[in-house]
Amino acid sequence: MNPKETLLQEIRIGNRVCRNRFFMQAMECNDEDENGNPSVLTYDRYRKLMEGRAGLVSLEAVTVTRESRSRDNQLTILAENRKPLKKFVTEVKAANPQSLFIFQLTHSGELSHPDFSRRVTVNPLYGYGGDQLEESDIERIMDEFVLAAKITHDAGADGIDLKLCHGYLGSQILRPYNNRKWKYGGTWENRSRFAFDLAERIMKEVNDKDFIIGSKVSAWEGFPGGFGTDGPDSPIIDFTEPTALLKGLEDRGASYFIQSAGSPSITISLTQADKYHPYFAYLHQYFSKVLKNELKAETVMIGSNFSLFRDGKNGLSAVSPEKSSLLNYGTWCIEQGIMDMIGLGRQSLADPMLPLKLEEDRGNEINYCIGCDNCLELLIQQSQVGCSTFNRDYTEVLRETREKKGKLIVKHT
Repeated sequence: MNPKETLLQEIRIGNRVCRNRFFMQAMECNDEDENGNPSVLTYDRYRKLMEGRAGLVSLEAVTVTRESRSRDNQLTILAENRKPLKKFVTEVKAANPQSLFIFQLTHSGELSHPDFSRRVTVNPLYGYGGDQLEESDIERIMDEFVLAAKITHDAGADGIDLKLCHGYLGSQILRPYNNRKWKYGGTWENRSRFAFDLAERIMKEVNDKDFIIGSKVSAWEGFPGGFGTDGPDSPIIDFTEPTALLKGLEDRGASYFIQSAGSPSITISLTQADKYHPYFAYLHQYFSKVLKNELKAETVMIGSNFSLFRDGKNGLSAVSPEKSSLLNYGTWCIEQGIMDMIGLGRQSLADPMLPLKLEEDRGNEINYCIGCDNCLELLIQQSQVGCSTFNRDYTEVLRETREKKGKLIVKHT
């Protein structure tokens, strides 16, 4: 097993060549300006990610609307953001033209923050709710997604990720809990209509065979009626619909998928395993394997939840630290055909240079995420997000946030 040989191997995604098997996940950092355009902090963050030479880098959860959003300073993609985003992509890609750069497009739906936006829902979920969306609302939102995809393409990005995970609107429509009798609810045919019609429209209207389209999907949301369950009131895992979703998107031109799980507002430890229960991460690799086995050989599956494997100092029992390290275990997963690439989320904040350090035989210099989840605390508190362990600027942001708002105990359940 040779991490450098395996993880730095090229792979094709659609018609594009990805330089290695590292994917830097979409990490919301709440540092955009008042119009949702990239700030100086945003520029600095993504330049570093590109300089770190990951094969694929994703721009964080870009909202297609200002009306309903989960973050106060959330990156936005509307007509008025077109020029700032084009400038941003040009400058970020200049730092490393070889890495592929995609936008993750999203709508927050029932996770929209009511303090500064409109919370909306397809079927009121206990503890959330919001204004009920009608068919005309969904069709307007689809128009916003299509416009966002066209702006992404025109800005010079290499593709998009349609966000169908983590409890945001895309997953709200898909889940069995959306059993309301309407055009986008009830039967699987109706609940999948949004994702499938949207993919078809984007492929047709962007009309560029080199523009890659994929989706991040929560294979199992982990609560009754969530996506990946066998009914609107059941928490029981059933991969029938997740498999149908991926195969349907694949048939419509999707060339990659990012496997995830959970809904962070409800099942946070499922979405991102915490340092007290690191073995939850193993579920993600299982989900990747199950879904990948149903896809075409050329479709790329990107796995998640590798940050806590660290350098082997991860709290996992019954396995040696060497075998369970991020680099060695990630290599094993790829060599076993469980996935094609590994996704790094919290780890990308801790050390955006990890791929470059591996390439240059500087593995001993990698800053490994310690799983403190201070970055998650900052996100929930609507503060600017970064790694408070390895970046002194965010140590200060964390101190100021706690001084102003109090320390937030992030509950992993």
